[in-house]
Amino acid sequence: MAYFDAASAAPLHPVARQALQASLDGGWADPARLYREGRRARLLLDAAREAAAEAVGCRPDELTFTSSGTRAVHSGIEGALAGRRRVGRHLIVSAVEHSSVLHSAEVHEAAGGSVTTVPVDRAGTVSPSSYAALRPDTALACLQSANHEVGTEQPVREVAEACRAAGVPLLVDAAQSLPWGRVEGDWSLLTASAHKWGGPSGVGLLVVRKGVRFAPQGPVDERESGRAAGFENIPAVVAAAASLRAVRAEAAAEAARLRELTERIRVRVPELVPDVEVVGDAVHRLPGIVTFSCLYVDGETLLHELDRAGFSVSSGSSCTSSTLTPSHVLKAMGVLSEGNVRVSLPPGTPSEDVDRFLSVLPDAVADVREKLGAPTASAPSSPSPVGSDTLVVDSLGKLCPIPVIELAKVIGDVPVGGTVRVLSDDEAARLDIPAWCEMRGQEYVGEEPADHGFAYVVRRVS
Repeated sequence: MAYFDAASAAPLHPVARQALQASLDGGWADPARLYREGRRARLLLDAAREAAAEAVGCRPDELTFTSSGTRAVHSGIEGALAGRRRVGRHLIVSAVEHSSVLHSAEVHEAAGGSVTTVPVDRAGTVSPSSYAALRPDTALACLQSANHEVGTEQPVREVAEACRAAGVPLLVDAAQSLPWGRVEGDWSLLTASAHKWGGPSGVGLLVVRKGVRFAPQGPVDERESGRAAGFENIPAVVAAAASLRAVRAEAAAEAARLRELTERIRVRVPELVPDVEVVGDAVHRLPGIVTFSCLYVDGETLLHELDRAGFSVSSGSSCTSSTLTPSHVLKAMGVLSEGNVRVSLPPGTPSEDVDRFLSVLPDAVADVREKLGAPTASAPSSPSPVGSDTLVVDSLGKLCPIPVIELAKVIGDVPVGGTVRVLSDDEAARLDIPAWCEMRGQEYVGEEPADHGFAYVVRRVS
């Protein structure tokens, strides 16, 4: 098996395993106690905090260990908003933030706060000028350092400068990028998660710079400066800090190697598989992540096919989601969502595994398309000499990629200038039909309300 889902969770680093096993014997006692066992545990905790702070680029007393990266995000946003309540209750987030950030924003809005969502371009990048949404009542702004689904890196330094000039703290979710290096810029708060860099799960980092107004929420606890309640999991914390230091030592060489492998995938997949859109910024991206979407493909079926072939990958397609809605990241970018595949390579991935993946993928995609009855031609048929100028395709109740497949099958049945109205109640159709038009050189006219769902109107231009 080849594990290609490191963006979800990286395999446990050997150094983390060694540190975890070694600290189980010395890190079990209460570090707040003064007897020998407690002092030994405190030494381990303090050393781990110093190592993690050095990797982040902050003071040890600015760094708190939490029970997860998600908990770090929730605590960071809640504490920063509460600490600046007198300023106002306005929160700014980008449209492609991790769900933990967006869920916090929803809770804040439900409690009477206001939220501005900053859009992204088709590569998934925010424009620093978009943070002109900063207002006198803005309490906090949030921006991830790099996206978890497509790997696009964000202009954190420029956004941090804008926030600093306006006197607004910036919280950076650095879960994906921290293994590769420090987050540059004058940020105010930072969060991360150990299982993203090969540390054990259940350890998060929350950094709050000195001078940032911060009011921890919930019952007061004497541990971790009152910012994370409960007994510290010292063996896991030690393993997290040790593995972060280890991956940083390997980062420069491994980043160059993984970047070459993902670039190979970015270039070769469109050559090997027809009707594919590679998404995310081609240059400003994390070394190990590459994401692409395949027309006329059920994402869940494709993931199963690849799993049977020995590859573990993930997807942002709606047909792999319990909510049956496409990834909010792909939606914000306005790119094709059907047949979406995210390949995220862990450090140490052999080049041979990538070559084998490229050899397996074309047949896997072709098999899924054949099962779905997808069209095989790369372009519509010649204009029909006789036929209606308008066709209606009833795809109500059908999930992606069926509405797009049915559109592709009939577009050649209308003359150039004619239109096809696709009736669909599948949320993914709002993304995938315009994306199909762009890939096929057809005109997407727009959507209209229908008795059920929407009518998506496409005009044939070639």
